[in-house]
Formats: sequence, C-alpha cells, structure tokens
Amino acid sequence: MTTASDTDRWTVLRLIRWSTEYLEGKGVEQARLDAEHLLAHALDVGRLQLYLQYDRPLVPEELDRFRPLLRRRARREPLQHVIGRAAFRDLELKADARALVPRPETELLVQLVLDWSRGRGALSAADVGTGTGCIALALASEGPFERVWGIDISADALALARENAAVHDPDQRVVWREARGLAGLDGATVDVVVSNPPYVARDEADGLAPEVRDFEPDTALYAGEDGREVIHELVREAPGALEAGGLLALEVGLGQAASIRDTLHAHGAWENATVHEDYTGRERFVTATRRHE
Repeated sequence: MTTASDTDRWTVLRLIRWSTEYLEGKGVEQARLDAEHLLAHALDVGRLQLYLQYDRPLVPEELDRFRPLLRRRARREPLQHVIGRAAFRDLELKADARALVPRPETELLVQLVLDWSRGRGALSAADVGTGTGCIALALASEGPFERVWGIDISADALALARENAAVHDPDQRVVWREARGLAGLDGATVDVVVSNPPYVARDEADGLAPEVRDFEPDTALYAGEDGREVIHELVREAPGALEAGGLLALEVGLGQAASIRDTLHAHGAWENATVHEDYTGRERFVTATRRHE
C-alpha cells in the first residue's frame, strides 16, 4: 500500500478490501464497515457514495490522508475518535477522548424517558454523567423538556458537551454543571433523573475491549469494587431531587439489573421498579418512579 509505484493502482474498492483484511488482523470487529467510514472521512464524502466510485483510482494526497486514520484504528483507537464524530439518534456529535463514546443502547434509554414523558406537558430533567451531552441534548431536542441539567464530574467532558450544544441546542435548554451526581442541581427538583453512569468494577478492566479500556476516561467507566457505587448513590439521592411521581431511568451493566431493581423495591421512596431489555434482549435498563408521599 505504501510504495510509490502502487499509488496509481489503489482504487476505492481495492483499498477498502485491503484495509478490511488489515483491520481484521488487528482484531477489529466490523472491519469492513470501519474501513469504509475511514475512507469516506478521508475523501470527505458520505460512506454510501463510495459504492458509486469503487473503480476510481486514489491520488497520492488522498492516500496520505487515509493512512494515519487507518493506523489509529489499527491501534484500536475508537472509530469515533478517529473520525471525530458519533451518531446518536438524530444527532451527529463531536466525539473524542474527553468523554465516553455514545452507544446505540443508550438511545433506548432516551426512548424510555420520551415514552414516559408523552402527554405530560412541560418537563425538566437531570442527565447525570452527561459526557458528550448526548442524552441531555436528545431530550431537549425531541421531548417536552423546557430545562435539562447536564451534569458531569469531568470539566473536560463538559467542555465537549458544550461544543455539541453550540450546534444542537440553539434555544439553550440545557444547563451544564460540573459536579458529582445530583449536587449539580443546587437544590432544584426535576421530573426526570436519567443516567448512563459508570458501572464497571475495577477488576473487570482486563475484560474490556481495548477501544474502551485504553482510550475512554476512567471516570466514565469504573464505579467501585462491584461497579454499582454510582448507581447506589443515585438511588439514595434521587428521591430528594425528583418531583413526586417523577422518573428515575438508569442504564446498568450486564448482570446488574435484577439486583438494582431489588434495591429500588427495598427503598421506601420508589415504586414501579422495572427492568428493560436492550436491542439484543439483554437486561440493560432499570426505571422506577418516586412514590407519592
């Protein structure tokens, strides 16, 4: 791929095929799809446009733009970091090492909140551990939320969230706060507390994919010895931040949902504790409502 004599023979299709094999050899899942995204980014075209120009030869300048992107992905840097963006519902967000890359599963967490909010009039919400701002911005753009607090302990993550808000929150419905948990509300109460918190136990780090373990911020991943530390804090603190009948919606780690539901059942402030599945049928979310006094 690198010799000068080869440059006139690298067509779009040949480069995609070669890069797919190269990434597969590095252990990258969905190597073909990632190769297409990387090349589309290097050529500044939509990925589907590549299919219309498979036979087009690439010029040296285009290859020079593509090579460093491919090397970064081969080192298992997340694709979203390499191309600098991540899709989340209807949003295209800036993504980099300052915050957790938004996951497709978390789109379902947003949908749970939107389904609950339907027909309830103007609402407010707190997104705890906002990261890129994906949940807060999606709620502000899609739901009946007049005010959303995007809260994170990381100043770097909040800086990234604000950059995304500059594009996706023209009405400035989201207020950004640097704080641990619901302290970011400064005593205000809301209708919804939603969170995709850190939920990985420290001793589970070796089992994480390199894209996660080596490139995403520790504060967005790890939560004590069993991974439930932050979730338990929210279960304890959220009743004081929620209006009566308000919703708590949590994304949790695999194998955690049942125990967290039981914790909510045992806590006198909660009712209707329910486990919800993700796209693959895994128990991934837990919701509950604050009991009316």
